[in-house]
Amino acid sequence: MPGMNEILALILGGGRGSRLHPLTKLRSKPAVPIAGKYRLIDIPISNCINSGIYRIDVLTQFNSHSLHRHISQTYNFDAFHLGFVEILAAEQTPESADWYQGTADAVRKQLFQLRSSHAKHVLILAGDHLYRMDYAPMAGFHWQRGADITVAVQPVARADAPRFGILKRGADGRITDFVEKPKDPGVQQNFVSRADEERPFLGSMGIYLFDTQVLIDLLTDNPDFDDFGSDIIPHAIRNYAVYGFDFDGFWADIGTIRSFYETNLDLTTANPAFNFYDTEHPIYTHARFLPGSAVEDSLLKDVLLAEGCRIQKAEITHSVIGVRSVIAAGTVIRDCVLMGADYYTSEQPGLPPIGVGPNCHIEGAIIDKNARLGAEVVIRPFPRGTEINQENWVVQDGIVVIPKNGIIPSGTHIEPPT
Repeated sequence: MPGMNEILALILGGGRGSRLHPLTKLRSKPAVPIAGKYRLIDIPISNCINSGIYRIDVLTQFNSHSLHRHISQTYNFDAFHLGFVEILAAEQTPESADWYQGTADAVRKQLFQLRSSHAKHVLILAGDHLYRMDYAPMAGFHWQRGADITVAVQPVARADAPRFGILKRGADGRITDFVEKPKDPGVQQNFVSRADEERPFLGSMGIYLFDTQVLIDLLTDNPDFDDFGSDIIPHAIRNYAVYGFDFDGFWADIGTIRSFYETNLDLTTANPAFNFYDTEHPIYTHARFLPGSAVEDSLLKDVLLAEGCRIQKAEITHSVIGVRSVIAAGTVIRDCVLMGADYYTSEQPGLPPIGVGPNCHIEGAIIDKNARLGAEVVIRPFPRGTEINQENWVVQDGIVVIPKNGIIPSGTHIEPPT
């Protein structure tokens, strides 16, 4: 049986991330903070390390500076270890002057590095999903079946079918048909694979294990195939042995402001769907040498509180409070995601301090890093579906978002008209 050290992981850094705007205005999707102290890229890298995969390349393109910095500061193996986490940035070459045109094209443009790795198998991962998975059982399944390609699959609800690649399998687990993000109910009905009325479909998780030569052949023989879900996988099932590996644990695609918001807030509950407190399979991140959070005469209920925070006489409910958050006295925060700050700072003339000022009421909002909210600011959620773009704040699907480094002057009210 082959070993996990024969697998190279390629993590796709994502495109422009327009559905997560403005969180992706200054950073790539995998660099978006989550759970108060992590970044999305920490999830697939941690899964690889916990699975015994120590050769990891991250393919990046848009707004990649903060992602590069985070990876270089966080994932450094010692000199006696053969592992690495490397950045493969989009670049112009004699063969191509284009940027990545899709997920498959991103890998195609890095075939030189892929060949030079001499890896026998390649694991393709997304950089913006939240899940905990040991890839070793999937690799064992792949080798036992003699598969050319193995796709991780999960039950999918009928309402979610238009967001996934939907597939059908034979009794032996081999994928017989595949359609990417079907919106036609008639097409969807042809792909019902389960008796479960709530989750009748099997969907691709965007996790693919390839025999390396098969991947190289598919990319070089089909130069117009730019995407794995739309092009490579549907073509491959007609010419290669493509199998579906079942995974029924928690998995979330953090692709929209709404999904980002709700996934974060779920982490504040007593029994969240995803648990960061797994000692055997931890999620790693950049080590910050911060003091413990100081909470003065405050009421906190269902709060995920990161380190280095200073909270004075505040009331916080059902919220994520990120690293170095500063919340002044008299403030009420409900149903919010505060990402915190990259640094502490003293007061600057003419500007509110970084953090949330005194006597504010903040509800149903995402406050990105280094934002400055003055005194007596009021923020309330808008009806679902509401979209508003202002210079210093936006509303996405009813959720108010204060961008990174945003400034909200004292006395500002951001709320639906009465």
